[in-house]
Amino acid sequence: MEKILDRKIKLIWDFKGPAAAKTAEHYEKHLQEYIFNEELKFDTTGHKHLSDMHSIAFLVVAEFEMIQARDDLRPHRGEIYKTEDQ
Repeated sequence: MEKILDRKIKLIWDFKGPAAAKTAEHYEKHLQEYIFNEELKFDTTGHKHLSDMHSIAFLVVAEFEMIQARDDLRPHRGEIYKTEDQ
């Protein structure tokens, strides 16, 4: 059984409109900088194009890091991360 502090949380930012894809790609770079600066446990980031007008950027954090990352970065939503989610 997985301990609650061992869970990974996927923080998600939604970008909509004609520039959504480029914005999500660019925002991922800022998330990578945050990982480096804050020395986070995991280094998983990404972006995904859901449609021509909707893309997301995401960052995976350890559950114990989630509140600080949430307060610093203000994601639009979050969910429990499973490896196959990407």
